[in-house]
Amino acid sequence: MMENPSILSHVSLGTNRFDEAVAFYDKVLATLGIGRILDVTEHFPAIAYGRAYPEFWIQQPFNGKPAEAANGVHIAFMAKNREEVHAFYEAALAAGGKGDGEPGPRPHYGDAYYGCFVRDLDGHKIEAMAWLEGEVVSG
Repeated sequence: MMENPSILSHVSLGTNRFDEAVAFYDKVLATLGIGRILDVTEHFPAIAYGRAYPEFWIQQPFNGKPAEAANGVHIAFMAKNREEVHAFYEAALAAGGKGDGEPGPRPHYGDAYYGCFVRDLDGHKIEAMAWLEGEVVSG
């Protein structure tokens, strides 16, 4: 079994529009080579995504109350290159997300940082970012 390189087990986001949110994340995360890993909808409305492990969950809140987007919280997904960052951004907008920071360098996060920000269907802030060590990112 491969050792998990992540520092977190998983992150979950609540949704008030489960089927639409799953369709959104199916399209958007596919641009980064991320897909469905686990589907537990026969027990509870939840789908887990990852490359090898179920690291990102989209689900209806377990307590039955409405999902809310948290101020100051965002989830960043690792991209391999600029092209994946741009594909993520375009797929998110096409799937109904709202832009919250176009793809580009973010030198305040580091010289090699290249990313974009989007709001998903429930208003959660999500990001795709690539760490482009050895490249001129700000040009």
